[in-house]
Amino acid sequence: MKKICVITGGGSGMGLATAKYMGKDKAYVLSGRTVAKLENAVKELEGLGLEAYACACDTSDRESVKKLVEFASGLGKVTTVINSAGLSPNMAKGEQIVRVNALGTVYINQEFSKIMEKGGVIVDIASNSAYSLPKFLINEKVYALADTDEDKFVKKILKKANLAKGDYQKAGFAYALSKNFVVWYAQKSAFEFGEKGIRVCSLSPGLIATGMGNLEKEAGSFMLKYGAEKRMGQPDELGYAIATVADERNGYLAGVDILCDGGCTYGKKFRK
Repeated sequence: MKKICVITGGGSGMGLATAKYMGKDKAYVLSGRTVAKLENAVKELEGLGLEAYACACDTSDRESVKKLVEFASGLGKVTTVINSAGLSPNMAKGEQIVRVNALGTVYINQEFSKIMEKGGVIVDIASNSAYSLPKFLINEKVYALADTDEDKFVKKILKKANLAKGDYQKAGFAYALSKNFVVWYAQKSAFEFGEKGIRVCSLSPGLIATGMGNLEKEAGSFMLKYGAEKRMGQPDELGYAIATVADERNGYLAGVDILCDGGCTYGKKFRK
């Protein structure tokens, strides 16, 4: 049976770059909300000799995710899921950011795990912003509500985000909290799905020169001075990193976050 790799947010940036490094032993389902972008991405992959399909999906809507699962599993055996769909502070307000980034991760992990078999892998894309939050803002009891009371989960996250001043700052807090949640939820999923032989981990990029990254460059560039090379990452660099994490040969890499930000998070120790 044909192996299928699903990449949410696969129409451009890191998601599309990942497919280019994954190899020709799989067919690729690229999902996102802009069909024209997905179709262009499919043509690009086909030009490289890869088999690819487009499937529109709004990851903040569980029913839309279920349709993506049905489409992908109808093509073959889903072995790999790269969840790179997300919104940044300049793209949306707090609630939409939380619903796409956080609840979208819940829906993707839960729904795909139902049809994946032993040897499958899910990689959830977080952000180095997950490491920037004061500890008092992080509450795993609130995170756990995502599985039991989604509306209450969103309200409590937004209440914390609204401690910031200014609309952009509130959206920024919502983004950082949503990505901290992604790291936590990927780890939680790893131990839940591990009994089925499904491997789960997350990867946290820094500021990357994608469409989304360039939107946040002005606000986030201060972090670059702490990086080892003081530069933004390139989509191809992250694509290779994600593809490596997702490779079946990395079977013992689970329940952990891979911080791939050029040293920006920990560079304060050395950049004084």
